[in-house]
Amino acid sequence: MNARTKRLSGWACVLGAVLVCAFGGWSYAQARGDDTLAYAEARDAAMADGRKNLARLSSMDGSDAASVRTGLSAWLSASTGPLHDRLESTRKKDTAELAEDGATARGKVTDAALTALDRRAGTAALIATVDVEVTPRAGKGGTERKRFEASLARTADGWKIKALDAIPVGSGG
Repeated sequence: MNARTKRLSGWACVLGAVLVCAFGGWSYAQARGDDTLAYAEARDAAMADGRKNLARLSSMDGSDAASVRTGLSAWLSASTGPLHDRLESTRKKDTAELAEDGATARGKVTDAALTALDRRAGTAALIATVDVEVTPRAGKGGTERKRFEASLARTADGWKIKALDAIPVGSGG
């Protein structure tokens, strides 16, 4: 290989590298401004926050009044709007009842899906199946499977649950 061929080969490699970098930068810029990417990010955030907050709302340590107060604070931080207002208005009564009952519940979201998402309005709808492990103060505990439909609202602290409805499990008949 002569010197001229080596020089042309080197320039061809440099030009190829510049073209690859330019295409990569252009592709990244296109994807970064893509509305589909923004929608996917909002969907993922709503799903993650919805699952986390539904698990919070399905859990309570009723072993003593201090634990119940902590649990109710977690419920309030997981909720917004009408649900938050209702939980706040019944907080004192709930603290006494839950501490007296003494049961502990641990909710785990086993499956969930968004059924609606409006990024502009900051709203979403979530359906989910939750396994709730209940341990009463006395007696035998167990796990209950529950299904919920939740309305979510985007807040400054992420997506929170503004309405929560139990979905009855059909009898299969």
